Amino acid sequence: MKLAQLLEGLEYRLVGVDPECDIPSLCYNSLQAEPGCMFVAIRGFKTDGHKYIPSAFERGAAVAVVEEIPAGFDQPCIVVSDSRKALAMLAANFFDHPERKVPVIGVTGTNGKTTVTNLVKEILERSGKKCGLIGTNGNMIGDLFLPTERTTPESFELFRIFADMVEAGCDVIIMEVSSHSLVLDRVYGIEFHSAMFTNLTQDHLDFHITMEEYARAKAMLFSRCAHSVVNIDDPWASVMLGGSCEDHKTFSAKDPAADYYASNIELGISGISFDLTAEGETLPVHLGIPGMFSVYNALTAIGCCRSLGLELREVLHSLSMAHGVKGRAQVVPTGTDYTVLLDYAHTPDGVENILKAARGFAKGRVIALFGCGGDRDRTKRPIMGKIAGSLADHCVVTSDNPRSEAPMAIIRDILPGVEETGCSFDMIEDRREAIRHALSMGRAGDVIVFMGKGHEDYQEINGVKHHLDEYEEVMKYFGK
Repeated sequence: MKLAQLLEGLEYRLVGVDPECDIPSLCYNSLQAEPGCMFVAIRGFKTDGHKYIPSAFERGAAVAVVEEIPAGFDQPCIVVSDSRKALAMLAANFFDHPERKVPVIGVTGTNGKTTVTNLVKEILERSGKKCGLIGTNGNMIGDLFLPTERTTPESFELFRIFADMVEAGCDVIIMEVSSHSLVLDRVYGIEFHSAMFTNLTQDHLDFHITMEEYARAKAMLFSRCAHSVVNIDDPWASVMLGGSCEDHKTFSAKDPAADYYASNIELGISGISFDLTAEGETLPVHLGIPGMFSVYNALTAIGCCRSLGLELREVLHSLSMAHGVKGRAQVVPTGTDYTVLLDYAHTPDGVENILKAARGFAKGRVIALFGCGGDRDRTKRPIMGKIAGSLADHCVVTSDNPRSEAPMAIIRDILPGVEETGCSFDMIEDRREAIRHALSMGRAGDVIVFMGKGHEDYQEINGVKHHLDEYEEVMKYFGK
């Protein structure tokens, strides 16, 4: 691609660069530089891409995109004010704007994003549409699964995935949009067809510092969409509704004035049922995923699919046949007289939601196994401990992904919250041992809830990911 074509829409200054030169590829990691490529220097949290410009040129880069020219640097470069935004715009141009060729749906919120995106994908596919999906559990092009490292990829990878999805014939792209991706301009330049807001509870405050900043980050999405569907039962809804989106729709399980209103809610181990009042009629809804949070996830998915023009009755019929998502309120078939649930709950709200769901159908005790991630918001650790201790009959406090922190230090941060409730607990650092211990406690009617790992099949310790799949561990325990 000609450089001038690649730079369309950007404000820049050329230094020693021929605008008619050909650029065969882009990269922002100097180790991926190749002859003739453009290297984009991005300032990160741990290092600055400007330091690696010489390395990129040693590998054959023809030009660098920089925010400032390094001292003594005399190679061709393009000066921009913000290289992160520039990378997104360059990527969109390089891949010929795939985001403009099909509707892009964005789902944001602390909890529920993965379940909602998967529900929407399943409903749309039952209507004959081929979908691309980008999210925490991985990316999918139709039935093709592609592993991923983060909820929302860096902008260059994101536009490349978009291009692959368009080429594969996808009719719609559905993606989880993290607060990090909005602040760090990974989704810069994308005009979303529809944006969904699930909820906002404490998470990522190591990055955003305050809930107000966290909310403002999420709200950025609602100034970049044509349609929105917002949970007005959430106290932060007004921040999302303040965005410049022209067509706001709302949903609620409390306010009959909402566009999508759920009433007569029934919760059980096999799923949820409720009456939906929308568009002048009231219709029955069923979703085979337990928990009150499933009511909200269903409402989000319904609103999303209606924004794409699907008929309401068709949406509800498809929803009734939808399957659960791996690691989200997932029942493990143990063949015992007690229930084992796996859930990704790793925030105070997530812990509360899944334990309330378990408490709703448990005929015996609720046993909660959980930990907290290392190198993340420490303030939520005792909060999660207190919530678990308040809702469970017994807690098994263990390790999650300790990352660079000492596992026992994290556990000690959690314990004051558990102790405050008076709930009995065991403290077992080794998660495999903790799983076996929790399972050994099971009695008829009990519900044992493993929280924090969900779909993850690893445990990250000191920068190394060790294989750990809780579903496998449960099956091994029962000799299956």
